[in-house]
Amino acid sequence: MIRVIIWKQWKTAKKREWGLLKLGVEKWIAHKIANWGNHYQFVATKSVVKRAISKEILTKRGLISISDYYQKVAHI
Repeated sequence: MIRVIIWKQWKTAKKREWGLLKLGVEKWIAHKIANWGNHYQFVATKSVVKRAISKEILTKRGLISISDYYQKVAHI
């Protein structure tokens, strides 16, 4: 769901391509996916976006999963 929200925040194809390039996706793939339009759930689950915005990247940005947080708190 977080990937869908990020995709919606990048409102234009130009901004989506910029975001994918910043995440390390190749230029031709980023251009192709950025122009898929408003198929949010499809893009977030079945494309390179899922690999580009991985759990590790989200964790590095400060967004940890609920299960990881629970495991961290339960062991205190």
